[in-house]
Amino acid sequence: MSLLRMLTVASTVGMMSVSVAAAATWEMPTPYPEAEFHTKNIRLFAQDVETATGGSLKINVHSGQSLFKHPEIKRAVQTGQVQIAEMLMANLLNEDAIFGVDAVPFLASNYDEAAKLWKAQRGMVEARLAKQGMRLLYAVPWPGQGFYTKSPIASLADLKGVKFRTYNSATASMAELMGAVPTIVEAVEIPQAFSTGVVDAMVTSGATGLRTKAWDFASYFYDLNAWMPKNMVFVNERAWRSLSDAEREAVQKAAAAAEARGWTMSKEVSDSSSKELAAKGMKVESGSAELVSGLKDIGAKMAADWEKSAGADGAALLKAYRN
Repeated sequence: MSLLRMLTVASTVGMMSVSVAAAATWEMPTPYPEAEFHTKNIRLFAQDVETATGGSLKINVHSGQSLFKHPEIKRAVQTGQVQIAEMLMANLLNEDAIFGVDAVPFLASNYDEAAKLWKAQRGMVEARLAKQGMRLLYAVPWPGQGFYTKSPIASLADLKGVKFRTYNSATASMAELMGAVPTIVEAVEIPQAFSTGVVDAMVTSGATGLRTKAWDFASYFYDLNAWMPKNMVFVNERAWRSLSDAEREAVQKAAAAAEARGWTMSKEVSDSSSKELAAKGMKVESGSAELVSGLKDIGAKMAADWEKSAGADGAALLKAYRN
């Protein structure tokens, strides 16, 4: 082989090595299964990122707690074990009350209110994540939360002593105030929890009830729209800074699209899930006046407790939301 030919081959191989080295793969754990609309939205987000970056950034999505359990996800991102992840924001309520304002019952009970609440909350969430070496990309709400029960409930008294599935400290507090027995169960574990008698009732969205085939273990769905908690997608700041300017711009655009698309998907699921649950034989009700009144009293207490724990930032957030 001539010297010129050898130099040409070496140069080509060198350029290929640089290209391969420049490509990055991010691992992304999520706590929800493939069938959940949040996961479907994340899959589209990952595709958008890979397409927009020409393959220089790929996101491997690990759904259904297959890589990390839900309580482990935030620390995995913070310590750089993974670069990006999704989790329920209100699960960080005990760390900082600002993360859990959307878990206060009846503070925001429809999509317009949820959007207004997110506008007031977002900057504070971004600031808190930034202090811990992370960056918020986007957030999407679940449809309004309701109760699934085996027997009809006319008031909170009917829930006294009932083993009640919750999913974070806020819902556990609500269950205690109702007189129920709170048991934290992740979404992927719901059917098993009912079948083994761990829980007899639960609070979750119509979307999760539909996905878990709630009609197999419950007879009633009380469509209360009590609150609309959000999932957030966030990234390790070092991983973020390792990207090129063009890659960061691509991720930001994909995140903005995912947030807009996710809110639309959530609304669509909210509109259809109650009808589908009813079609499967469940009795879908809005809840008696006595039940709703009791829950609103609990919501008012939780809102006051939340504002007290959130301090000046909490007061500012609620003022911005309510004005």
